[in-house]
Amino acid sequence: MDRRDLDVPWADSNASTRRNSLESLPAMAISPPDDNATHDGRCHTLNIMSPIIEKPSKKVDVEKNVDCTELAPQKVSLRQRMHHFTWAWFTLPMSSGGISLLIYVQPHQFTGLRVIGTVFYSLTLLAFTLACLAMLCRFLLYHDDMTKSVLHPREGFFFPTFFLAIATLITSTERYAMPENNTSFIWATQSIFWVYLAVTLVLAIGQYTYLFGGAHSFGLQTMNPSWILPIFPIMLTGTISSVILESQSHINPIPIIVAGLTCQGLGFSVAVMMYAHMVGRLMQSGLPHREHRTGLFMCVGPPAFTALALIGMAERLPQDLVSSGKFTVDADTIRAVALLSAVFLWALSLWWFSIAVVAVAMSPPKYFHLGWWPMVFPNVGFTLATISIGNQLECEGILWFATALSLIIFVTFCVVLYFNVRAVLVGDIMYPGKDEDTEDH
Repeated sequence: MDRRDLDVPWADSNASTRRNSLESLPAMAISPPDDNATHDGRCHTLNIMSPIIEKPSKKVDVEKNVDCTELAPQKVSLRQRMHHFTWAWFTLPMSSGGISLLIYVQPHQFTGLRVIGTVFYSLTLLAFTLACLAMLCRFLLYHDDMTKSVLHPREGFFFPTFFLAIATLITSTERYAMPENNTSFIWATQSIFWVYLAVTLVLAIGQYTYLFGGAHSFGLQTMNPSWILPIFPIMLTGTISSVILESQSHINPIPIIVAGLTCQGLGFSVAVMMYAHMVGRLMQSGLPHREHRTGLFMCVGPPAFTALALIGMAERLPQDLVSSGKFTVDADTIRAVALLSAVFLWALSLWWFSIAVVAVAMSPPKYFHLGWWPMVFPNVGFTLATISIGNQLECEGILWFATALSLIIFVTFCVVLYFNVRAVLVGDIMYPGKDEDTEDH
C-alpha cells in the first residue's frame, strides 16, 4: 500500500486489496503478456500506476467479481517471471533458519531432534543461496532492477530481509556448524560480528535518511508494519552477540556486549516510535484488510528479540566483574534486571501476538503473498524469549507453553511453505503485477 490508498480504508471488507485484481474493472479484456514489453508493474493491460478505487460502483456484487488470481494465468516466460523475484523472498530463509534455532534450544529434547535442526539449517543455507542466485539472475537480465528495487516505495522496505537472513545464518551457524571454543575461529567470529554491525548500521541510517528525504510521501493511512524492517537488522546485533559469546567463551565479552546492547537499544527505540504510528493508524482506520493482516506479526519481533538479547547478554557477563569508575558493577544484579526487563518486554510482544492472531482469525487472507512469512519469523523470536524466561525462572509451565508454541510455529511454517510453492507453480507470485515490485497491492 502507498499514498494512493488514502481514499481506500485499511479496514475489513469483502473486496480484495490486491492490485492485480480486476474487481473494479470487470469488463476489461486481458491481453497476454509480451516478452518485449517494458515491465513497469502492470497486471496485463491494467496499469497499476493509474488511480484505482477499490469500492465497486453501481452496486456491483464484489463476491461475483473476478480476480486475477482466480483466472487461469497467462503463460509468461521464465525471464519475465524472474523479473518479479523480489527481496521479500529472503523471508523464507529467515523463517527456516528461525525454525532451526528454535529446535536447537527446545527445553524438551528427544533423540533425533538436533538432527532435524541440522536438516533445517542445511535447508536454510540452500534457500539463501538459491535466493541470492535468483536475485543475481534478475539483476543480470534487467540491469536497472537493482537500483529500482532498493529505492522502490514498496519493495525497498523488504531489502533489509536480506540482512535479516544473514543474521539468521550467523546465529544458526554458531549453533550447528561452528566448533565450540576453537581459538582458530576467534578472528572469523569477531570479524563477522563487527562487519555485520557496521553494514546494518549504514543500512539503518541510509534507508531511513532516503525515506525521510522526501523521495516518497507516506501518510498515516499508508502505515504498515514493514516500515520497521530497515531497523530490524541492526537490532538483531544484540541477539548475535549473545549467541557467539555462548559458543566462543574465550572471546573478550565486554566490547561485544556493549556493542550488542547499544544496537539492540537503537533498534527497539526506533520500533517503539513506529509502534506509536502503527497504533494511530489502527485507531483511525481499523484493522488491516484480510490480505495485509499477517503483517501485524512483524510487531511481535522487536520486544521479543530484545528480551531474548537482554537475557543472553547478561548471561555472558563474566562473574568476576569489579568496580569500574564511580560505580560498582555486580553481574548477578545485572542479570536480575535483565530478566525483569525481559518479562516486561515479553508482555508487549504477547499483546501484539494476540492482536495479530485474533485479527487473522477474524478474516484470514485469501491469496498467498510473501507477506505470509511474518507469521513465522517474528513468532520464533517470541518463542525463543519465552524459552529463555522459562529457563531463568526454572518454570516448567512456561517451558511447556514454549514447547506448544514451537509446535504451532512449525506447523505454520509447513503450511506457509506449501502455499508458497503452490503460488509459484500456479502463477500467483513471480508474475506481472502480483509481487512487491508493484506500488499498489
